[in-house]
Amino acid sequence: MAVKAKGWAHSFPVSGGVRAGREWTREHLESLPWTRAEPDTVDAVVLTVSELLTNAHVHARSDAALVLTWDGDCLHVSVHDEDPTLPRQREPELGEVSGRGVGIVRMLADEWEMRCQRHGKVVTACFRPSGAESREDHLGGDRAPEDGSREGF
Repeated sequence: MAVKAKGWAHSFPVSGGVRAGREWTREHLESLPWTRAEPDTVDAVVLTVSELLTNAHVHARSDAALVLTWDGDCLHVSVHDEDPTLPRQREPELGEVSGRGVGIVRMLADEWEMRCQRHGKVVTACFRPSGAESREDHLGGDRAPEDGSREGF
């Protein structure tokens, strides 16, 4: 059976791009058949977009390209920025106002990965609606280990 993927891409500038990215994401998710029945998943996707765009703007100090792809199993949220340095999960001190984004995305996504590219990096998070069958069931699992042995992005 052939799967027909559906996707969208947009670039968000450093100035004002995070809010626009959240709104753009919500708008495009409305066209997918499962989103009305899965408001928690939609909220998790939008929060992830917010965190990934913020990381790209604050840490990479670059515009960010956001790509959403629905392949019938997983909604892939990918953000590219110009900094090749891979992010890492931090343990922020009590009262710190930043440093939690990687942990948030790691907890929300069903799967995630980060890759260096010729011009920067891409961080991708995968979200499966509850009705979609997990690819992990067939492949033996490809999620990041819970013990932290694969450091966050």
